[in-house]
Amino acid sequence: PPAAAPSRAADYEATLSLFDVPPAAGASSSPAAGASSSPAAGAPAPAAPVALPLADIPGGTAFGTFVHSVFEAADFAAPDLQAELADKVRAALARGAVDIGSQAALVEGLKAAIETPLGPLAGDLRLRDIARHDRLDELGFELPLAGGDEPHAWLTPGAIAAVLREHLDADDPLAGYADRLEDPELRAAVRGYLTGSIDLVFRVGDGFAIADYKTNVLAPPGEALTAGHYAPAALTAEMEHAHYGLQALLYTAALHRYLRWRLAGYDPERHLAGVFYLFVRGMTGATGSGVFAWKPPAPLVVALSDLLEQGVAA
Repeated sequence: PPAAAPSRAADYEATLSLFDVPPAAGASSSPAAGASSSPAAGAPAPAAPVALPLADIPGGTAFGTFVHSVFEAADFAAPDLQAELADKVRAALARGAVDIGSQAALVEGLKAAIETPLGPLAGDLRLRDIARHDRLDELGFELPLAGGDEPHAWLTPGAIAAVLREHLDADDPLAGYADRLEDPELRAAVRGYLTGSIDLVFRVGDGFAIADYKTNVLAPPGEALTAGHYAPAALTAEMEHAHYGLQALLYTAALHRYLRWRLAGYDPERHLAGVFYLFVRGMTGATGSGVFAWKPPAPLVVALSDLLEQGVAA
C-alpha cells in the first residue's frame, strides 16, 4: 500500500485534493471537459445572450475568496440588499486589496445571485429568503478516514465509485461520475483525517441543504462570457471534470454526521435536502440559472459515511 497519510490531513475546504487531484483546468478560465459553447449542427439559433454583471470581473482564487467572505458576512434578508452588499464589499476591501473590477457591477451580480430561485429541489427558495437563524456559514468538520489516528484500512476512489454505482440510477445527473473516480491520476488510497468547511448549510422545510459558492469562468479563453456557458449540461460537466462531485459527496457525509449527532429523531431521507452548487457568475435571477442542484439518495450517504469510517483492505 502507499505510504500512510499524516494523521491530520490538510484543510480541503473548497479543494479536491483528497486523492491529490490535479488543479482543474476549468477552475478559473476554461470550460468543463466535454462541454461546448457552440450549437450542434442543425440546432435552432440560440436566443440573444443574457448579460452577466460579473462577466468582466477578473477570476482567480483571490476573487473567489473575496466573494465567499462577502456572502458569509451579508444578511441575505436585509431590507435593502443592495446597500447591505455594498457595505460588505467595502468592508472586505478594507481588510485587503483585491481586483474586483467595478464595485457597482460586483454588487449588481451578487444581488442577482442572491435573488435567483434555486429551483424545484429547494421549492424555488432563494438565498434572499434565508434568515440568519436559518443558516450556518462555514460549518467546519474533521472526519477520521479508515480509523483516523489508529488506521486499520484505506479509503480508495474505487471504493467510492462502487458506492455510487450501487446507489445511483442511470438517469442521475452524476451517474457517470463513478467513471471519473477511476482516473489513474488520483492517488490510489488515503487514510488519516479529512478537515474542511462547508460554505453554507441552510434550512429547507424540515431539512437542511448545502450550498457551495463557485466563481468559475466557464467560457473558453477569449470568448465573451454569457448565461449559455452556465446551462445545465455545462454545469454537470464541470461538476464531473473539476471533481466537485467528490466534494459534494464528502460535504453531504459531513452534514449527515453533524445532524446525526445534533438533531433528535434524525432521518437522512427527511433531513438531508440536497446540495446546491452556485456558479454565481451565471445566476441571472431566472429560476435555477447557474445552479447545479442534486440530492444524493439517503442510502448512498449512509453507505459513504460507513465507507469513510471503515475503509477497505489494501
